[in-house]
Amino acid sequence: MMVAEAMPGLRGELKHNEPMSAHTSWRVGGPAEHCYRPADLEDLQQYLAGLPAGEPVTWVGLGSNLLVRDGGIRGSVILPFGGLDTLELLDGNRLRAGAGVACAKVARFAVRAGLIGAEFLAGIPGTMGGALAMNAGAFGGETWLLVQAVQTLDHQGELHTRQRDAYQVSYRSVVGPQDEWFVAADLQLQPGDADAAQARIRSLLEQRSASQPTQQPSCGSVFRNPADDFAARLIEDCGLKGEQIGQAQVSEKHANFIVNLGQAKAADIEALIRYVQEQVQLKHGIRLQPEVHIIGEFE
Repeated sequence: MMVAEAMPGLRGELKHNEPMSAHTSWRVGGPAEHCYRPADLEDLQQYLAGLPAGEPVTWVGLGSNLLVRDGGIRGSVILPFGGLDTLELLDGNRLRAGAGVACAKVARFAVRAGLIGAEFLAGIPGTMGGALAMNAGAFGGETWLLVQAVQTLDHQGELHTRQRDAYQVSYRSVVGPQDEWFVAADLQLQPGDADAAQARIRSLLEQRSASQPTQQPSCGSVFRNPADDFAARLIEDCGLKGEQIGQAQVSEKHANFIVNLGQAKAADIEALIRYVQEQVQLKHGIRLQPEVHIIGEFE
């Protein structure tokens, strides 16, 4: 078992048996065996290099597209938010964003620099690392439409630079080199009207607030949209808005959101996900695929 004393010189914050409910937007989840928030990239490289062979590693950004089961997570959880916070302009109308930077911050930074094309990121409630891992999108934009290159780390803490064509990218799916994690991305943008872009960000956020339950704990959209349809429409057509299991509820505001009414357990949310899948399949013959990642051990 890895212990802090076996890895001298670390500058980040290492905790043991850390409740993941403190690190997920649903506010649920059992304890992580080890939880590390690195001070910076070099510190994270040292941490990964010092882990025992075979130690499971899980990355958690803002926890906005994640359901951690009540039994928690074995191995090490990496929390890049606040540590991998690179945000800098490059030549050629590009910017480099670290995996721990909130997507909304990237959108605002780009606009202040007079660059457009990243405004949709303001509507993604997570970090760039998560957006890269799943090709997150909002309001018609998708993360990987902007990506020129990425930087990754492997299990040994070695840094790699990969070009866009090293990955197979599709709707909410990114497939590339195995056992590597995104630590930064170079985004290709375009010069444009900063005032108009700022107005677009405000409009997108107003639209999000009006249509989504932003004041309640949720994970964002639970299900992927099936081809030529919308998950929310199918769920609402089944009369499932307001459906509850325990303290987990299909949002009455947006049917593709499940909210925590206060004391939900991960098991309640997972059971409600399955129930929604079953009901939509019974009525429409479509098996909705979760967009949310479900990880961890059963309690």
